[in-house]
Amino acid sequence: MNCQDYMKIALKQAEKAFIKDEVPVGAVIVDPISGEVVAKAGNCGEHGKEAFAHAEIEVMRKACKKLNTNRLYGMELYVTLEPCTMCAAAISMMRIAKVYFGAKDEKGGAIVSGVRFYEQATCHHRPQVEGGILEKDCSKILKDFFKAKRCRKSE
Repeated sequence: MNCQDYMKIALKQAEKAFIKDEVPVGAVIVDPISGEVVAKAGNCGEHGKEAFAHAEIEVMRKACKKLNTNRLYGMELYVTLEPCTMCAAAISMMRIAKVYFGAKDEKGGAIVSGVRFYEQATCHHRPQVEGGILEKDCSKILKDFFKAKRCRKSE
């Protein structure tokens, strides 16, 4: 499998979040050595969970539980939207080796936008980062979601 294949799996998680009326962001943790998808998750912070239940946080929790570990050394994260500051910090703490993201988040992103967390002197672990994977698809699902929200509010 390649980067696009893994991002398609993350997009499926975003679609599931969309159906549940959650902000449609999906994430996948991959073991780059075996190619195994260790865990997958979507946003679930709007309905019944904590506000910080972002896809990245949820997928890292699931991966740690599955692997019985408190860090994810060497793992790769695929996420449909550029992580926010909270998630960027958590990714650093978990020692994720590489982050692949789909769409940039000019307002809330913290990797190539906003605070650029990994460029700060206080950041202890800096994963490799590659953005723009299936960017149009990742952006479209978010735009469709928020467009539908605005339409419902105007009715």
